[in-house]
Amino acid sequence: MRTQFVRDTRTVFAREFAPVLRRPVNLVFTMGQPLLFLFLYGSMLAGTAGGSPWQWFVPGILIMMCLTGPMMAGYSMLLELIGGSMERLLVTPLNRTAMLVGRTMKEFVILLAQAVLIIGLGVPLGFRLSPVGVLAGLALLIVFGMGLGALSFVLAIASQPGGELFFGVTQMVMFPLMLLSGLLLPIASGPAWLQVAAALNPVTYIVEAERALFADRFADMSVVYGALAACAVAAVGLVLGTRAMRRGI
Repeated sequence: MRTQFVRDTRTVFAREFAPVLRRPVNLVFTMGQPLLFLFLYGSMLAGTAGGSPWQWFVPGILIMMCLTGPMMAGYSMLLELIGGSMERLLVTPLNRTAMLVGRTMKEFVILLAQAVLIIGLGVPLGFRLSPVGVLAGLALLIVFGMGLGALSFVLAIASQPGGELFFGVTQMVMFPLMLLSGLLLPIASGPAWLQVAAALNPVTYIVEAERALFADRFADMSVVYGALAACAVAAVGLVLGTRAMRRGI
């Protein structure tokens, strides 16, 4: 049974990743917004803040990629649901949990490649590369990204047949999560009500943990809170996603 699950997961992953290999340049295009913020917004911070802000800004850009990448991963499944190709896949003997895991692993690989590219571009700008901290930060990023990807698939399944729910929810949720997490500016400089709203945002803790890891502050309590938040998102996403796939589409 375990061998069959691994084989089915590998089959689904290969199916989903094949278009990426055929047109790898699309990976760069999907990074348009993060790259724009990295070079333009980050450069403005460098001109106004004391010292180099890149240790603070680059981890925030990586979390931004999670919110604009894996969070929209369900769009491809939604197209298959609307077009009917997903129904043909469901009549195959593939394990339905493997269908979710294979798709999520595809998002994992894409997110990892994009994160490595962002970090590499940040080094000439002034980002100080710490191998252990970066590896730990990437691990946290992947856990969070896989959870968001799984939740995106759940939303895609719930949005059929029209798909309006998917676009409405992602747009309504993505930007508040991004703006209330301190990705671009420190929340501490905002009004009290904004700080309270940020404290209720799980992404805030993940952003703070990412920055602490990239700065080699492994003993910082923000790492613990961020890891718990990322694991919670991943657990909820995988449980709900598996349940949705098994229940049927």
